Amino acid sequence: MNNEFRPALLIVDLQEDFCPPHGALAVAEGRLIAPIINDLLQLPFVKKIATKDFHPPHHISFASNHPEPHNRPFTSFATIPNPHNPDETQISRLWPVHCVQGTPGAELIPELDTSRIDLIVEKGQDSRVEMYSAFEAPFRDPVVKEASSGLAQKLREAGVTDVFVVGLAMDYCVRSTAIDAAAEGFKTYVISEATKAVDSGEQGWGKTEKDLESADVTLVRLAGEELGKVRLLQTV
Repeated sequence: MNNEFRPALLIVDLQEDFCPPHGALAVAEGRLIAPIINDLLQLPFVKKIATKDFHPPHHISFASNHPEPHNRPFTSFATIPNPHNPDETQISRLWPVHCVQGTPGAELIPELDTSRIDLIVEKGQDSRVEMYSAFEAPFRDPVVKEASSGLAQKLREAGVTDVFVVGLAMDYCVRSTAIDAAAEGFKTYVISEATKAVDSGEQGWGKTEKDLESADVTLVRLAGEELGKVRLLQTV
């Protein structure tokens, strides 16, 4: 079984700035998923990886780095071009300053059992591009290699076949990371109890479920057969 099924756990952005009570971009109840993720970390995944938003202060996603009046966090949007191809653009929501390199808000929350994590991947370091995915910036014509985290290569080097994604936030970084994982050829799952959405309603969580299904990503439960297969590795 080990040669055919080599699952990885990918913990997305479980950081102070994404968690109440003081996070600059806190996801409601985001901190509450830590015990669930700690339980998952005890399972025999072949690779356990945490990701971190790790922005420079002048990052393009920060509303404060854009001119008035189009610089209101949450409500303003910006058109971001591919640095290597101005014809490829992305319309992106602007956010409060968050997860700046070297600040407390960029740290993984202390409730997370980091002693069981094999690798921490820092993303979003290229100030020119938004990067929800832990793999790549959204541009593909061409890919912005300077923004790449190298995550896909790290998973392949570990012989990973399946990726289980958890963390924050379901409708942004978890969604984009899972979709990219599937696009990279990994069989990909999102564990529903181990993530929270910015918008828990139909426009957030509901739309994300549809997006994941379209991308061949499976939404699974803790008690489901997919994680049951991971648990069985303990007996092999």
